[in-house]
Amino acid sequence: MRRDLPLGHPDFGKLEICTCRQADVMRAVRERLFSLSHLDELKELTFETFQPRGRIGLGDWQANMLEDAYNTARQYAASLHGWLLLQGGYGCGKTHLAAAIANFAVGMGVPTLFLTVPDLLDLLRFSFNSEDTTFEDRFNEIRNAPLLVLDDFGTQNATAWAQEKLFQIVNYRYINRLPLVVTTNVPLDELEERIRSRLKDPELVSVLRINVPDYRRPTDDTGHPELSSLGLLAKCSFANFSLREDEGLEADKIRSLEKANKAAVAFAERPNGWLVITGSYGCGKTHLAAAIANHRAGMGAPPIFVTAPDLFDHLRATFSPTSTVSYDRRFDEIRTAPLLILDDLSTKSVSTWVREKLYQLFNYRYNAELPTVITTAETLEEIDARIRSRMLDARLCTIYAITAPAYHGARGKRGKR
Repeated sequence: MRRDLPLGHPDFGKLEICTCRQADVMRAVRERLFSLSHLDELKELTFETFQPRGRIGLGDWQANMLEDAYNTARQYAASLHGWLLLQGGYGCGKTHLAAAIANFAVGMGVPTLFLTVPDLLDLLRFSFNSEDTTFEDRFNEIRNAPLLVLDDFGTQNATAWAQEKLFQIVNYRYINRLPLVVTTNVPLDELEERIRSRLKDPELVSVLRINVPDYRRPTDDTGHPELSSLGLLAKCSFANFSLREDEGLEADKIRSLEKANKAAVAFAERPNGWLVITGSYGCGKTHLAAAIANHRAGMGAPPIFVTAPDLFDHLRATFSPTSTVSYDRRFDEIRTAPLLILDDLSTKSVSTWVREKLYQLFNYRYNAELPTVITTAETLEEIDARIRSRMLDARLCTIYAITAPAYHGARGKRGKR
C-alpha cells in the first residue's frame, strides 16, 4: 500500500507494508534468519550455561578477564548498541558469548543472523544457482539483518571476491550503524585494511580480548602462550632459589644474589618497567627469570618466557611453506606481549638480521613501556649500542649484576642453574 501524503513528501509514492501484516512479515523474517543461522544447533550456548569465571583452577587475572567479557556481552545483548568485537584463542569462550548474545536477542524477538564467515560466503556463492532466492536478495538479507553475528572472522578463504563482499557488508552496517558482533582469533592487523579501520573505531566498537586457556582442553593446556618454554622450568620458584650462603662466597657476591632475588620478587608481584639481570652462565639469573614467570602464571597471567635463540627459531619457522602463522603475526605477538621474559640475550655473534629484529623488538617495548625481563651473560658494553641505550634509561629499566660464579651445588645437593 501507499500512504496518503502530499506531493513532495520524501515518502510520497513509496510502497509500505500494511500495518495489519507487519507482524506477520517480521515473524517470517525472524524465522528465515533463524533457519539460515542454524541457531537451533547452538541453543545450549546461553548466558545461563556460560561459566563467568571459567573452570576451577583458573587464575584470578584470567578469571576476572573472562567475567568482564561475560558482563560486557550481557550488557550488549540488552542494548544492541554499536558493535562488539571478541578476540581470543581457540576455546576461550568467544563463540559461546556471541551465540549467547544471538540467542538472547532471538528470545527478545529481534531477527538475528548468526554465521561463521566461511558459511556466510558459502551462502552467497550458493545463491547464484538457487531456485529459492537471488544473489541480490540473499546479500541484502545478510547486510540488513537487525542483528548480525559473524563468528571466526579472518578464517575465510581470502579471495578478492570474498574480501570485497565482506567489506561491503561491514561497510554497509558501519554507515547505517547496524548492530554487529564479530569474533576472531587473528590480530586486527591481519584483516583487510578497510575492514580493520572500521573495527578500530572506538566510537562504535567495543573490544573484548579474552586471554584464557582452551576450555575444551583443561588437562593438557597450561595456559602458557604457544611460544613459551616455561613448562621446562616449572620447578623454578623463589622458594627454592639458593642464596648460596653455605658455599663460602665473598660477602659482595652473596649480596648481589640477595639484591637480584629481592628485585625479582618485587617485579613478580607488580611487573613494571624493565628488569635486566646480568651474570655468568649458571649464576642463577635464569632461575630468577623463570621464578618471575611461574609466579605470574600462578596468578593467571602467564607471560611469554623464551630464550633468545628459541625466539628467532620461532620467527624463522614462519617462513616455511607449511607454517600456519605469518611472520608479522608471530613478531607482533612477541613485541606486544603484556609481559615478555627473554632469557640468554646475546648481540655479539649474531647475524645482522637478528640484531635488527632485536632492536625492533626492544625499541617497540621501550616506547610502549611494556614490562620486560632480560637475562644476559654479556656485559652492557658488549650489547648492541642501540639496545644498551634503552637499558640505561633509569626511568624505565633497573639492572642487577649477579657477580657470584656458576652454581655447582653444595655438597649433597643437586645443582641449580
